[in-house]
Amino acid sequence: MTLVTHRSPPATAFVALGSNIGDPEQQITSGLVEIGSLPDTRLARASSLYRSAPVGYRDQPDFVNAVAAVETRLTPRALLDHLLAIERGHGRVREFPNAPRTLDLDIVLYGDLAVREPGLVIPHPRMHERAFVIVPLVEIAPQAAVPGRGRASDLLQGVDAASVVRVAPRPG
Repeated sequence: MTLVTHRSPPATAFVALGSNIGDPEQQITSGLVEIGSLPDTRLARASSLYRSAPVGYRDQPDFVNAVAAVETRLTPRALLDHLLAIERGHGRVREFPNAPRTLDLDIVLYGDLAVREPGLVIPHPRMHERAFVIVPLVEIAPQAAVPGRGRASDLLQGVDAASVVRVAPRPG
């Protein structure tokens, strides 16, 4: 007798990466490798690396940013917990909002889910305003749907796309 088990198909999630301390390009590249090594998760695509000015607290170095698409069977909360562990492994310290950071990992989209829990809001509440998220997202998934906002490619009109500069091609 053969036992057949059915696992739900993986969800597509998008993770925004940012770094401006140490070697930001290396932090992002390493972070992508670690994301792709998470349990029940596969790195499907990664954007090029982009440089952007800091938002909020401006007295700090520019950021390097990217967006990764992952196929995962982890729940949004489990994915977040793993991403926070990766941040800690990179020495991330949360001194104050928008502080400089070695590595910042945010779930910006998880399938078509809208999640509002303590410490976890999906879609990311300000992603549609941030060129450093929208530009790399459109590079890898222009048709990605942002619940309540529309397609990623349509959101380009609402951001200053010229404020982010491609500094390196897609890693790997």
